[in-house]
Amino acid sequence: MPLTLRFLAAAAFLNTAEAAGQNQLAPRPNPKEWSSGGVLLPEQAAYDVGFYEITLSINPTDSTIAGSGAIHARVTKRLGWIVVDLDTAYTVTRISDLRQAGAPAPPLQFERRRFKLWIRPAHPLDAGSQFALRIDYHGRPKIAPRPPWHGGFQWARTPSGAPWIATTTVNDGADLYWPVKDHPSDKADSVALHITVPTGLIVATNGRSRGSHDNTDGTTTFDWFSSNPVSNYNVALNIAPYRTVTRTYTSVTGEMIPVTYWVLPENVDKGEKLIEEMLLQLRWYEERLGPYPFRADKYGVAETPHLGMEHQTIIAYGNGYRPNQFGYDELHQHELSHEWFGNLITAKDWSDYWLHEGFGSYMQPLYAETLRGRDAYLTTIRQQWRGARNRRPVAERAQLTAAEVYFNPPDYTAGDGDMYGKGSVVLHTLRYLLGDSLFFATLRRWLYPTAEAERVTDGRQVRLVSTDDFVAHASRMAGRDLGWFFEVYIRQPKLPRLIETRSDSELVLQWQVPGGLPFPMPIEVSIDRAVTRVEATHGKATIRVPKGAVVRVDPNEWIFRDLSPPA
Repeated sequence: MPLTLRFLAAAAFLNTAEAAGQNQLAPRPNPKEWSSGGVLLPEQAAYDVGFYEITLSINPTDSTIAGSGAIHARVTKRLGWIVVDLDTAYTVTRISDLRQAGAPAPPLQFERRRFKLWIRPAHPLDAGSQFALRIDYHGRPKIAPRPPWHGGFQWARTPSGAPWIATTTVNDGADLYWPVKDHPSDKADSVALHITVPTGLIVATNGRSRGSHDNTDGTTTFDWFSSNPVSNYNVALNIAPYRTVTRTYTSVTGEMIPVTYWVLPENVDKGEKLIEEMLLQLRWYEERLGPYPFRADKYGVAETPHLGMEHQTIIAYGNGYRPNQFGYDELHQHELSHEWFGNLITAKDWSDYWLHEGFGSYMQPLYAETLRGRDAYLTTIRQQWRGARNRRPVAERAQLTAAEVYFNPPDYTAGDGDMYGKGSVVLHTLRYLLGDSLFFATLRRWLYPTAEAERVTDGRQVRLVSTDDFVAHASRMAGRDLGWFFEVYIRQPKLPRLIETRSDSELVLQWQVPGGLPFPMPIEVSIDRAVTRVEATHGKATIRVPKGAVVRVDPNEWIFRDLSPPA
């Protein structure tokens, strides 16, 4: 998800009067009920989705949609009810069992219980069996009051007045426009989309195009297929009278990847320039992290009326072609990071969302370092450091909804953004602890566990992960237990403080850590410009210093700690 004005003043904009009365929080007041994720109902935990097929007609004239959503799934535990998420904005007209052969079967019985459909199969489903349902529905989708942070549909207009439509669903849930098991722990293996729009409009969405056809009634249908597992919130519609700017990119694996930017007609010249920067950023990521994960589909970007979002293979871009202080398009560079951190590896619970956003945010100082050197890197790190709120753990040990993680209870209108900037600075300190060679190897093998995995494109490269998984991985790479590091920085909110006591002949350094947690963080000390690394095995170190020597502790600003004046 994108950054805003210097590291995410994380959604404070939702407090503005502008958002009032626009189908926002009032109709969906309880994030445990409506937001993506949280504790799964037993009836939803008991099946695993393999394939979604979304067939929709989009009508910009009255801002309505109509069509069907099909779900193909495998049952993992005996089921008497199938529970599917779908927003209350829609009327469901029929639910069909697609596995019934012969004469048309009667519709399945169902109950609507707020944001969920409780569907009664013809008979209970045993573990190991499969089901395939088609849900026919229609309605007027909720309008996104502040996309992408609080989503829905945008029914915007291009500068020339043509319809310009986009969907965003990361916090509110993909059920804002299609029937789905809305939980990050269940990614469909593949998704097909058949989207019908007024002729003259173009649909850009996930995966590879399977063509389009004229319906002879003033509409055109676009067919797309995503061959890799994809998160529900990353399935997105982008609709406008787009033009395409295209390139063929040669991956580090040698494969040829189609790269397309769907751009408004008014911005084709700007798009021709931006796509060249996209390719440079794509090369940087591949060389740093391993090959682009979705080479079997495409790399795509669509110009949108909102700021941006990491929709898999169809990144939303609405940054207005503005470079940041270091001369590059930070919005695109950040969203591109999520093709690795978020789409290749995906948090199985939203409580581990920093695995997307903290890692993605650390790619900005790293990229600035590549372009402009160490000073640019530290400038970005300092900005992120100053923005840390330290009020909540970056990763709580709980099953949470996206809204509970991204926004603060009890009103869920603004968040503190620590999963972004604080998560990034934690990685900055981990880099110091491990050293560059081991740190960057740790990142790469986190994404691709083996060199062989870097060659896979059939979906097996995609994984669900947790914070505990990363702690175990980093510890294996380091050859020692790093649990203490993440316990202090990620699992509780407060930062450690370094107490310095100096006499004429020695310097005593003592870590003061919330809850008395272990924190054997080594410390760099500069004595008359000669830098030495001092171990603090038990949280304390004593070193001799010559009388009158100029001493600086942590001179290279590596260790994330509380720098505020003592109380």
